[in-house]
Order: sequence, then C-alpha cells, then structure tokens
Amino acid sequence: MVSTKVKLCSLELDNPVIPASGTFGFGYEFAELYDINILGSISLKGTTAQPRFGNPTPRIAECPAGMINSVGLQNPGIDAVISQELPKLAECFSKPAIANISGFSVEEYVECCSKADKAEQIGILEVNVSCPNVHNGGMSFGTSPEAAAEITRAVKAVTTKPVFIKLTPNVTDIVSIAKACEEAGADGLSLINTMLGMRINLKTKKPVIANKMGGFSGSAIFPVALRMVYQVYEAVKIPIIGMGGVSSAQDVIEMMLAGATAVQIGAQNLVDPYACKNIIESLPGVMQEYSINNLEDIIGGAH
Repeated sequence: MVSTKVKLCSLELDNPVIPASGTFGFGYEFAELYDINILGSISLKGTTAQPRFGNPTPRIAECPAGMINSVGLQNPGIDAVISQELPKLAECFSKPAIANISGFSVEEYVECCSKADKAEQIGILEVNVSCPNVHNGGMSFGTSPEAAAEITRAVKAVTTKPVFIKLTPNVTDIVSIAKACEEAGADGLSLINTMLGMRINLKTKKPVIANKMGGFSGSAIFPVALRMVYQVYEAVKIPIIGMGGVSSAQDVIEMMLAGATAVQIGAQNLVDPYACKNIIESLPGVMQEYSINNLEDIIGGAH
C-alpha cells in the first residue's frame, strides 16, 4: 500500500495535489462535480483589500499547449471572502485551505494577511508578490530581492500561520529572490507564477488581450517551472509548492523529484474540471509503476 501523504509545515495533506489560485474559484463551485475533500488543499482565488472588477476584456487568449490570461485579480475583497466565500466553502470542504493574498502596497498585504490569518479555515497564507508596487513606479514586488523580503517581513510580523511567498518567473535570478524571502522569515515558497506572454490577432493586427500582455500558463511552461523549482530547492531549506504546467500524476512526481513538497494544478483545471480528481486517483498507480512507496521519500530525489 503506497502513501501519498505529505507534510507542509504544520499541515499534513492526504496527497500533494492542490488546485492553484485563480483556476478553482473559491472551491465550492467544483463541489457540484465531485467531492473536493479528496484534494490535499485548495489555493483560493487571489484576494485584495478592496473588491476588484478586474481588467478590461478580452482577457483570455489561447495558445498551443497553454493560454494567456489578464483577468486582473477580479475578487470581492478580503472582508467578503472571509464573511461570505469561506462559509460557503466550509459547507463542502473540511480541510484547511490556502489564502492567496495580493496587494499593491506593503500596507495592503499586511491588512489582508492579518485578516486571513485569523480565519479558522485558513491553514497557510500564500502571498503573491507578482503585483505591481504602486509606490515604486509599478515594478513588481517579486522582481527585487529587497522588495520581496520587505513584504515577507511585514506579513510575518502580523501573522501566526505559515507564510508561503509565491514567486514570479519573470526575473533573471529567481534563486536570489527565494533566498531573500527565506532570510526574511518565509516559512515556504510557491513557484512559479505565470510567465509573461502575448498573442496578436492577424485580422485586426492588434493584440488579442485588451491589456496587450498577460500571464502565460499551461503545459508549455512545465520545463521552465521544473528548472526553477530544482534551482530554488538547492538554495533554500524551506518547503516548496511547485506549479507551472502540471497536468498529470507523472508531472506531480517529476516536480517532487525536483524539490517540491506539494504541487499545484493551474491551467489544466480550465481544460478539464476533473483534472485534480483524475491526477489524485491515478497517483498511486504511477507510484507503483516507478517503485515509490512513500511520496515524502522522493522530495528532492533528483539532486
């Protein structure tokens, strides 16, 4: 009998499979399709202090082996998430969830993380530092080791639960940013967020996305994500949640061999709403195929 259990900081997960933020709503939407309690956890839709309608449309573009999105963090705001969305999720999901927090200033991250930290259903805070810093010319917090460390320290000062910093791949050296977050007190890291891409409509000769560019995700980015997880695992001692193009149980095992303790499934949920269920159900068989008895034993096994 194989064991799919993994330990993510203080949380024991039945398996390492977690739907990625922004691809699974607030979770309860998928409960109409299957029992979502089979999931390791759920990373909830990205949340900001104030409600956001998101970016102008069109904001989705298809690509071979992937997609580009520029949804723009559409969400009802942290207070509504805690008072309305979490109670709905509690009706169909009995495990701790992951709050995905975004912000456009240090103060906004602090406000949202402080509130999410007090919510009983939240087990981990996943802090998305890919947002533009409105007080620093719009440069993403996650592209600078100093800015990423500043967010980490500020959030850790107001929280008690594990804080995972979600890193952007749109940098020249993700390792230096990962190390800066670890040194600033991060309990873990999530990587990678979407890459930057675009499409042009040949008929209109204009960009497909209203915002011109957006986040590129899907199976095409898996080798990049795998490489970055491998590099970061070599440089830090804190756990990693790996993501980026994962679409099968084989991909989950490959990501764990690179150094991930848990694995998030993103764009594949939009292709197939049963993706996470199928991956979880096929995981024991794939483990047996590769003579793996305990998933925890293979974390970082490729090093």
